[in-house]
Amino acid sequence: MFAGGENSMAVFAIDQATGEPTLIQNADGHANYLRTFGIDSSGRILVAASVWPIPMREGKDIMTLPAAIVMYRVSGDGKLAFARKYDIDATAQKQQFWAGMFTLA
Repeated sequence: MFAGGENSMAVFAIDQATGEPTLIQNADGHANYLRTFGIDSSGRILVAASVWPIPMREGKDIMTLPAAIVMYRVSGDGKLAFARKYDIDATAQKQQFWAGMFTLA
């Protein structure tokens, strides 16, 4: 059972002179335990994947938050805007360990 906590994508800006990272956003993860992500070659789309579904409380009820692939648009300043979530029900007994992108030509 999910006991609560942080499920977000941390976004950092990197100072070009010093290399120092600065947190600029905690984007809602829309899933539990985001484990992996990929960015398309244009740098404008980020895809993240959660590992597995998890039961969680919603009021007095218990629901299952499914594993998912979550897509974000990346703005010019690097911040993320939620675009879409794809629930992955097939991971009920297994882990979704990796997600990425490649170009089909």
